Amino acid sequence: MALQEEFEKQGNWLFQNRSYLPLLVVMAGIAVFVWTEGHPEVFMLKEGWLGMYYIYLCLLISLVGLFIRVFTVGYTPANTSGRNTANQLADELNITGIYSLVRHPLYLGNFFMWLGPVLYTGHIWFVGLVCFFYWIYYERIMFAEEQFLRKKFGVIYTSWAENVPAFLPRLNGYKKPRLPFSWKKVLKKEKNGLVNVFLIFCVMDVASAFIRKNGEYNKALAAACMFTIVLYLILKFLKYNTTLLNEEGR
Repeated sequence: MALQEEFEKQGNWLFQNRSYLPLLVVMAGIAVFVWTEGHPEVFMLKEGWLGMYYIYLCLLISLVGLFIRVFTVGYTPANTSGRNTANQLADELNITGIYSLVRHPLYLGNFFMWLGPVLYTGHIWFVGLVCFFYWIYYERIMFAEEQFLRKKFGVIYTSWAENVPAFLPRLNGYKKPRLPFSWKKVLKKEKNGLVNVFLIFCVMDVASAFIRKNGEYNKALAAACMFTIVLYLILKFLKYNTTLLNEEGR
């Protein structure tokens, strides 16, 4: 099999399993974090005055990633930029809004969402390892997606791709989105990301308090986590039992 077809095959497989494979990174991150909490001397930053705010810095980085996803999803039409895992899906090509600056904004958002808790583990070598894994992992997925789009949209896709970078956004050439922003679509599609961000940081914070046996967990973070869990359950109910979050064409 030629390398091009091999990359596409690998990318499609990773695409179909992208909801589960990152759990391996989560498990590795938890192991590294637990070891660091038991040996705080290996990461002194969390012991000084800056350590009091370090968790907020890492949380902010993850929320930046979530914001990128929200900004992307809120302007997209139905059957594009989705969370489907069975097959590639694109009824039309998104080329306006954030897609006029970068071809894969959702994966850019995912990167920052990953980066926050990875930084909080406290090891530069682990951050570098995860970044390398992310590059290899999503490079294959992006390759497979672009092969699909190239075959479906032809010259429209190639003309757009020639001027818009794949992952690092350009700083000019922004085009106003074709559709208005849809909070309904955001609430329906991005509730998982919101609750996962706060849940991961809350679990890490409570685990830190338990390991150090000081009981000093972050109450504000715990309250925010509980709020996002309740919000998630409400939105989940509304999605599957009402039409409140439905919007034609979105």
